[in-house]
Amino acid sequence: MSLFDDAVLVLKGYEDQADLRQTYLDHLASHPDGVWKSCGDGHITASALVIDPSRGRVLLTLHKKLRMWLQMGGHCEPADDTLEAAALREATEESGIPGLTLLPGGPAVLDRHPIPAPCHWHFDVQYAALAPADAVETISDESLDLRWFAYDEVADVADESVVRLLEATRARL
Repeated sequence: MSLFDDAVLVLKGYEDQADLRQTYLDHLASHPDGVWKSCGDGHITASALVIDPSRGRVLLTLHKKLRMWLQMGGHCEPADDTLEAAALREATEESGIPGLTLLPGGPAVLDRHPIPAPCHWHFDVQYAALAPADAVETISDESLDLRWFAYDEVADVADESVVRLLEATRARL
């Protein structure tokens, strides 16, 4: 199965955000290259909120280009067989934490947001990744900083998309 086929199956199985989910499916139906960065009208991305429920905290990255505190994530790559694999790869690469596991049940939320030219949209499929008890983060080249934030601090540092992701993740825990 291709990454494109997996994305369609994941989205068809996702039961929330019906209108937005349909926007994603319509985009893929009209863009066979819609999972790749090269799709100028927009493309699927995969991200994961790294969470440590035992300590009531999440790990956010200060994005190098956007200079915003965000969850880990980014573009799908040819080696990614599934959206889950892409999200887990991105979370592991950007956090430096081995042994992350995705929270079962598929995506936590979807978030479509505009991006600077030459592309127009990121159709982000957002997961949650559980950090192991002994997790030690390591900053990557893609980040200016990595920092753990208590649940109640997230709204003070991140935008509403990260807050929505945290709320959806906590509801599933």
